[in-house]
Amino acid sequence: MTQELRNIAIIAHVDHGKTTLIDSIMKQSGMFRENQQVDERLMDSGDLEKERGITILAKPTSVVWKDVRINIIDTPGHADFGGEVERVLGMADGVILLTDAAEGPMPQTKFVLGKALAQGLRPIVIINKIDRSDCRPEEVVNEVFDLFVALDANEDQLDFPILYASGRSGWCVRELDDPRDNLHPLLDVILEHVKPPQVDKDAPFAMLATLLDSDPYLGRCLVGRVVQGSAAVNDSVRGLNLNSKIVETGRLTKLLKFEGTSRIPVEKVHAGDIICIAGLAKTSVSDTICSPDVTVPLQSTPIDPPTMSVTITVNDSPLAGREGKKVTSTAIRERLLAEAETNVAITFAESGNKDSFEIGGRGELQLGVLIETMRREGFEMTVSRPRVLYQADDAGQRLEPMEEVTIDVDEEFASSVVDSLNRRKGEMLDMRAAGAGKTRLMFRAPSRGLIGYQSRFLTQTRGTGVLNRIFDSYAPHKGAIEGRRNGALISTDSGTAVAYALFNLQDRGEMFVAPQTPVYQGMIVGEHSRNNDLEINVLKGKQLTNVRASGSDEAVKLVPPRRMSLEEMMAYINEDELLEVTPRSLRLRKMYLCPHERKRAARA
Repeated sequence: MTQELRNIAIIAHVDHGKTTLIDSIMKQSGMFRENQQVDERLMDSGDLEKERGITILAKPTSVVWKDVRINIIDTPGHADFGGEVERVLGMADGVILLTDAAEGPMPQTKFVLGKALAQGLRPIVIINKIDRSDCRPEEVVNEVFDLFVALDANEDQLDFPILYASGRSGWCVRELDDPRDNLHPLLDVILEHVKPPQVDKDAPFAMLATLLDSDPYLGRCLVGRVVQGSAAVNDSVRGLNLNSKIVETGRLTKLLKFEGTSRIPVEKVHAGDIICIAGLAKTSVSDTICSPDVTVPLQSTPIDPPTMSVTITVNDSPLAGREGKKVTSTAIRERLLAEAETNVAITFAESGNKDSFEIGGRGELQLGVLIETMRREGFEMTVSRPRVLYQADDAGQRLEPMEEVTIDVDEEFASSVVDSLNRRKGEMLDMRAAGAGKTRLMFRAPSRGLIGYQSRFLTQTRGTGVLNRIFDSYAPHKGAIEGRRNGALISTDSGTAVAYALFNLQDRGEMFVAPQTPVYQGMIVGEHSRNNDLEINVLKGKQLTNVRASGSDEAVKLVPPRRMSLEEMMAYINEDELLEVTPRSLRLRKMYLCPHERKRAARA
């Protein structure tokens, strides 16, 4: 007897509360014992997801409500991880669109909703965070409706149910004045509004691999939805790629279904189920896993191409090999190839002599997450400044990626933000008051100009502004854009930085290193107060004599050095500079460490 099913994905802009809502659903559907200890944001299981409070990988779970199994897929909200969202929607029969009651629809809301409508899904709209002091539910509902119309939703899709909720407090209502008790109205609406999977149960078994996962006990696992037929443990299957070529043949050694945060082994799976299978070594994302009778692969959604790339090479600095275990180009190459296989939004290319690798992705955050993950695994490498990937049109004209930028700032900072985006070749599309003394600005700007803008934007708005960006289209090249205006302070020698030397060099600019930090020749130790590079000696100690003079032994007062995150450092460097990444340190350096080599390269 197969259980009734509903498959649903939760989509929203970053930080609008998807993962928190799923937590509340799981707690209220009886997944846990009364006294069981449960983490917050259960679905964000990775270390980086927990630290940053964002979802990076899509993950399925399931709850049972009124004898119906509801499979729920949590999706990332960041545009950089949009590749995950596009694939995951193929597993769902319906979507919940979550919108913040104060912020309203944001760029990523538009992106994910556009993908869902294109696949013919009928959304359920939830206005979340209704308990915020600055919420404006009626206006947000109108904005959501306008967005549906702008994205060419059909009559069926425009007839969407609207619910009001607070995911954190764990309640949801159909009307604002209803009693706010629990999330049962949402679970009832899912059963009413989302259709059961429309599948052929008698056809031979076929499923589309949508997500790739690894398990400490089972090894490589593929997650996907059974599109037709049924399969049992030990059945023979084969993997077909999109060109109908057989990737491999094998057996289904384990079949698992999702229940809460765990996977439950089952003997048999049926059409419509979202499952995890083990036993295939080469089949990957977008491949079809099917019985030997099937010869035509299932259609998969094409993924948007990457817009940005970085070059990764072996770490060749004087401090190389002190912290990491994986330092060879072969180890780095194998790790990047494995990533490109499991993450369809990333592309891999290598130079002729296989010593440098170009990794393409959706944006700085996605590339930064990959590099941060690798450094935690014990890799050492050097990373170049992110570059945008150009295209050419039929007439041979160079096209560059453009992004739609939505900014919410206090009114007093609006003019400085407009000025800095104009300098970055951004064109303003809209400017309006967003209530509570805030202004909403919308721009279309080249991706090139936005590299490294986030940290400058936070300084400009004193940390109060919110900036969101999303890929818009390719457009003709906008010409030169000014980069970092200040030069670098470069160490002339190798050794350990000395407090006395740093104290005497403070008027030259802002320091990036603290006393007792190991430095080497060619390493960037600070930002110059002027626009040229300056070589300085941070190792010079105080000349000691045997005569004590009064007043010469004052305490050294140092300004704390500037600390930057990995993404900020990647965006900070210029074309002739590199970022050295090791498990415990991040260092900025010049591409050529010797001064005469730098001069030669500058002349060339």
